[in-house]
Amino acid sequence: MGAYLLRRVLYGVLILIGVNLLTFFLFFTVNTPDDMARLNIGGKRVTQDQIDKWKSERGYDKPLYVNTARAGSEKFTETIFWERSVSLFKLEFGRADAESAGDIGDEMRARMAASLQLALPLFILQLFVSVVFSLALVFFRHSKLDFWGVVLCVLMLSISALFYIIVGQWLFSRVFKLAPISGYAGGWDALRFLVLPVLLSLVARLGSEARLYRAMFLEELGRDYVRTARAKGLKETVVLYRHVLRNALIPIMTSAGGYLPYVFLGSLVFESFFGIPGLGAYVIDAISGQDFAIVRSMVFLGAALYVISFIVIDLLYTLADPRVRLS
Repeated sequence: MGAYLLRRVLYGVLILIGVNLLTFFLFFTVNTPDDMARLNIGGKRVTQDQIDKWKSERGYDKPLYVNTARAGSEKFTETIFWERSVSLFKLEFGRADAESAGDIGDEMRARMAASLQLALPLFILQLFVSVVFSLALVFFRHSKLDFWGVVLCVLMLSISALFYIIVGQWLFSRVFKLAPISGYAGGWDALRFLVLPVLLSLVARLGSEARLYRAMFLEELGRDYVRTARAKGLKETVVLYRHVLRNALIPIMTSAGGYLPYVFLGSLVFESFFGIPGLGAYVIDAISGQDFAIVRSMVFLGAALYVISFIVIDLLYTLADPRVRLS
């Protein structure tokens, strides 16, 4: 297992290097530091002195890859590439490009708590509700309940998440006044602001998740071990929960694991519409404000979380199924 994990970690490092190089090349080839300065300063008449001052304050006044004015290792360390790209591996994100923004790392740490408060309960509820609902459909398969349940799932997954947000805000906030339409508060007061987005996001993803899990369970029902369990006289509920569910855990963990990074990165759509100051809203604000430093940092962080998530999922495979060996 140790050799396998080491190999996966090395693969992950190579992926992060590739993502880092690609994003750096795209951002600094399409937009030069002078272009970034003009975008952030704004206005029709931007002088070169203003551009040079903006670049100096943010470290963009250095060469991109090689600093010929320096000697030794400083030829490479005193460059934009080193300070804005290599430093990401040390989780040093630097300062944002916007005039009013501060250190990106401090802002991420402050906003991650709000993202976790929204995404972590949603992740747990989504997994539990989707599994239970799909098992119920499988238990009543070939019945009207199963038929209309599948129809409901298709309808739910065919509707955009924006529709759920707009209708949910109008119905539960405007009409019934059961929850605030948007906003956020710290401590336990955050619950009344998070209940509505969690429930709406749960409903928005339930259709696709339940259909996927139902297909997984139906595939497992055709296995030999299921026929053997039934031949021994086990009840259908026991067969489903002790055998089918357990053997379907690996594809379920693979599917659910793809959502794990969003637990930390937040939801772009729901945080923006509900005014939750998490990392998702942070990215939207950065994109609208053309703050490329924040966007690059969040792209790198997202890639790192994806790599870590799938390494963790590989380890969980061995717990879900003892036959799995990491080698």
